[in-house]
Amino acid sequence: MIRDALLARRSIRRYTDQPVARAVIEDVLNAATWAPSAHNRQPWRFAVVTSADAKERLARAMGERLRADLNADHAPPDVIEKDASRSYARMTGSPVLIVVCISMVDMDKYPDEKRTNAEYLMATQSTAMAVQNLLLAAHDHGLGACWMCAPLFCPDVPIRELALPADWQPQALITLGYPAEHKDKTRFPLESRLLWR
Repeated sequence: MIRDALLARRSIRRYTDQPVARAVIEDVLNAATWAPSAHNRQPWRFAVVTSADAKERLARAMGERLRADLNADHAPPDVIEKDASRSYARMTGSPVLIVVCISMVDMDKYPDEKRTNAEYLMATQSTAMAVQNLLLAAHDHGLGACWMCAPLFCPDVPIRELALPADWQPQALITLGYPAEHKDKTRFPLESRLLWR
């Protein structure tokens, strides 16, 4: 059964306007928290955004940053507008946004950069595993979801727009809702990504 869910889950970017019950969101997030984590410190944090106003503010602010970054890259204006408009539509068209963050508060502290960086990487890996649980739990509830990494490019924006706690570091944004599209996907053959020794 788990294998069926693993193979059937897809990244969904278009949703119906049907709201997602708070109890369902909490169940999905509870499943996320059962992921393995480094030292069992559970460094993940979740900011759930369901208010239309908050989604609008966040989408606009992230879109402004995207436009500025692409403009600095000298991207053509039509490409900039297409990317920013697509991002805005995905965020505002989703009944639920979940900003996934890490917190280093409970992680081990070291005096040297090498081990400090390793600890940060362990926290991000742990949080990525929580996101995988979240996506599978969403699928199990008949929901669609999509993992967006945009907050990595502008972490200060969700921190500011959502008034996140000081130790929360945005890593991802998950759109969540009842699917308004169906997707089929393929994968590269395993042998093209595998090495035996």
